[in-house]
Amino acid sequence: MQDSSTATMIFLSAGEASGERYGAMLIEALRARLPRARFFGLGGAQMEAAGCERIVCAEEIAVMGITEVVRHLPAIYGKYRALVRSIHERKPNLAVLIDFPDVNFRLAKHLRQQGVPVVWFVSPQLWAWKPKRIRWVRERVNRMLVIFPFEERYYRERGVEAVFVGHPLADVPPPQISRADFAQAHGLDAEKPWIGLLPGSRKKELRLNLPEMLRAASLLGPQHEYVLPAAATLDAAWVREEVRSASAALGASVAVRVVTDARATLRHARASLVASGTATVEAALAGNPFVVVYRISALSYSVAQRLVRVPHVAMVNLIAGARIVPELIQREFTAENVVQQMEPLLRESRERATMIGVLVEVRAALQVAAKPEAEPSAGPLAAPCTAIDRVAGQVLQMLAEAGPRSQERAYLAPNVSTT
Repeated sequence: MQDSSTATMIFLSAGEASGERYGAMLIEALRARLPRARFFGLGGAQMEAAGCERIVCAEEIAVMGITEVVRHLPAIYGKYRALVRSIHERKPNLAVLIDFPDVNFRLAKHLRQQGVPVVWFVSPQLWAWKPKRIRWVRERVNRMLVIFPFEERYYRERGVEAVFVGHPLADVPPPQISRADFAQAHGLDAEKPWIGLLPGSRKKELRLNLPEMLRAASLLGPQHEYVLPAAATLDAAWVREEVRSASAALGASVAVRVVTDARATLRHARASLVASGTATVEAALAGNPFVVVYRISALSYSVAQRLVRVPHVAMVNLIAGARIVPELIQREFTAENVVQQMEPLLRESRERATMIGVLVEVRAALQVAAKPEAEPSAGPLAAPCTAIDRVAGQVLQMLAEAGPRSQERAYLAPNVSTT
């Protein structure tokens, strides 16, 4: 392995809120093992704060949906070329790509052509759609580090080196703020049951999902408190204005408190309404009963219907192998349907008890069983205890296998696609 006294260049690419949070955590874990390591690439503000030099800011290219991507293609391409130039100029020792497949698959091609070992952390959901891209993984990725247990077998059966490292969110301790303190901080009534509203981490998502959530809140009534945690990728003041504007347009009759702590919201809410995505995993890990909803543009949905190959949208249901958490997608996402699915979760019902039991099992499935502690002399490759530690260990192992920089430059992957 490279001596930690030698500056090691690591390229990172994370284009979405959850990925950049993991990127920041990984940078901190690697800095503890390689104090002089330098990081650069694509990321958000959290990665920058952790020590990543941002060649491109994630906020500048995070779009959603087929039509949205097409509309932003010129700007996205310019940012992409800047990332490619940085790879060619700086010649990193290793690259860590985090989710974000539409950009990262193309970056992986350039990285492999430059002889840079590629670690992909948080698998693109090829098992759900676009399975033909498995060829790209075999050609462009040295090692896939997956956060869902079934993914390891999926990749290995298709000739890809894969390691299940556990889900990073499963290692995060619960927030320590009490219900009473949270209520006082945000003007909530601690005596009422709370309902969490999580409409998404992007502006377009929020605007598509929020109105129907507000309609559902109006139908459920003022006997509940409604708490909407603004995603880290969104400005809380902007979210409050969107809530005010949408409520006025709908004539919604309930107050919605916009906060900034999703984990505390999920811990203290009686139940939640959650847009499909990483927030559903957060809700599951919090043990908070929830309903999954989602709405995208008609064109994007039409395309997705032809491509998606899994029976469930919610990861909880995929892990459980059954529809435990209700899913209301596109036309089925109506306020009336939300109320029908939410009401049993708000009372002491069989549906609520069953879901809570399954969520406990899901949390266990997202963690890697603890192993005996390694000898203290084992150094930075000692047995890790968290998912991020396992990722850092894999990165160190890849650096050790890559050898000196001169050997890394001599490596070129065969048969790399030009896509």
